[in-house]
Amino acid sequence: MSQNAFPGRLTPEDPDLSDRHRVVFAALVALHGLAARPVSSERIAHAERVGLSGASVRTALAELEEMGLLERAYASSARIPTSRGYEIYVRTLVEPAVLPGAILDAIDEQLAASAHDVERLLHDASRLLASITHQLGLALAASLDEETLSSLDIDPLSERRALIVLGLGGRSARTLVLELDTPLDRGALEQVASLLRERLLGHSLGEVRVRLERDPGLADDSAVRIVVRALSSSWNRPVETPLLHSGAMNMAGQPEFANGQRLGPVLQAVETGEPLNRLMVGGIQGQVGVRVGLDEARALAGCSLVSFPLPGAVRGAVGVLGPLRMDYAFTLAVVDRVGTRIADLLSA
Repeated sequence: MSQNAFPGRLTPEDPDLSDRHRVVFAALVALHGLAARPVSSERIAHAERVGLSGASVRTALAELEEMGLLERAYASSARIPTSRGYEIYVRTLVEPAVLPGAILDAIDEQLAASAHDVERLLHDASRLLASITHQLGLALAASLDEETLSSLDIDPLSERRALIVLGLGGRSARTLVLELDTPLDRGALEQVASLLRERLLGHSLGEVRVRLERDPGLADDSAVRIVVRALSSSWNRPVETPLLHSGAMNMAGQPEFANGQRLGPVLQAVETGEPLNRLMVGGIQGQVGVRVGLDEARALAGCSLVSFPLPGAVRGAVGVLGPLRMDYAFTLAVVDRVGTRIADLLSA
């Protein structure tokens, strides 16, 4: 199963790359990214900023191949990165790009125009991501009502604000900021949380909504009523969309998918939504991440997904689907900016 990779976050299983490995590996990834062709040691040795002899390059390539980061293309000596290689590349060598002011302004202006309509906002986000990255832009909002509430905690932020953390089935969590109409201290909030856990844990979020409105056991305590009022105000009715997508022609223009037999299954997976909808919301809220080589579906094995799960009341995500050799630094920066702006707009 594919796992989220985050720039700068190494895992204990990641190989210890020397400076020479890093230089050669970065050069090969960059050269392969230009034309989707295998890269020879000669091309790397002549590339700018490598500064290594042909023999040193060949030795480094052999070692990187032994680590499982590269593979030979057909019977030639030229190599391409493996899916694992791209994962390591994202974690060890990628830093999100600094976006030009023109792109930042375009993102802010286009999203602000649809800020009051969640579905339109997500539609615009998918189109914006496709047009800027020249990949397939994705967005969705998924209902949480079928998720089971497994934990509940409330922490004070200030005298009249608190943060409630809802654990969902032991797999993920949602957070909401509560604006309290009457001040409550930490002790009162802990008592409220204890009562809510007693009455609500084990129920679906759809059932939790009903209980918050109708359970007489929650109406007897004044502190509970204060929190329930704030929660009802912050927790809007669920918004749900199918997997919204834009930029199919961008994928068709990629060398990897020039063959319709490869492109068709990818687009079919996008149309059905599975497993992309699940993978997009399955990361860390408010944090852009990369899933390389989506082995959850055979059609997507040659693709990477860069996604940003939205924090707050709307369970959703925005992202970009593209070939393994996509420009990760640029794509990460764009998806992060779009996701962050949408989160800001939805919480305003």
